[in-house]
Amino acid sequence: MGFSPPPFWHDLKGFLADDEAAALAAAASRAAALGPVLEIGSYCGKSTICIALAMADSSNLLFALDHHRGSEEHQPGEFFHDPDLFDAGSDQMDSFREFRHNLDRAGISERVVPIVATSELAARHWATPLGMVFIDGGHSLDAALTDYRCWAGHLLRGGTLAIHDVYPDAAKGGQAPYAVYRLTLESGLFRELERVNSLALLERL
Repeated sequence: MGFSPPPFWHDLKGFLADDEAAALAAAASRAAALGPVLEIGSYCGKSTICIALAMADSSNLLFALDHHRGSEEHQPGEFFHDPDLFDAGSDQMDSFREFRHNLDRAGISERVVPIVATSELAARHWATPLGMVFIDGGHSLDAALTDYRCWAGHLLRGGTLAIHDVYPDAAKGGQAPYAVYRLTLESGLFRELERVNSLALLERL
């Protein structure tokens, strides 16, 4: 896979395919030499573990941004709803406890800075240049565009923008990440590095 996953890797809740994990890990390893990495959409920590382990030899940190209330598709009655992550006390989805537990199991808690907030709120006073931004948050067009507009400008030149769930064919997946991918290329600020399954990797020019 290009990195050494923990023994419980395939038991983790998440939607990152093995070939995507290998490509994401390789990109994070390169980007960590340039600056910190920001992940948008941590869910239960599968991609967080992948990125943090790939950055093990770097002094840079991974910022893991997620409000942990689930995207539209995670809500009760929706296709990706997981009742194990539903907090009956608050009557809301809450993936943060599972996320923190998985980071502890992987031994990476000291390398990851969780940010429990919306993308727009976290970006409001952000000033740290980034070596990589991984967009894997909400898949509505509004959410995906917000993630791109809030964070792409914080990438250093030579930094990597990674976008997950990029499906040109609408029959295979939602079109919001693909729309952001197209917008990114059309901006003239990025060039495509690689496409692996539904993961797109682009370089900030």
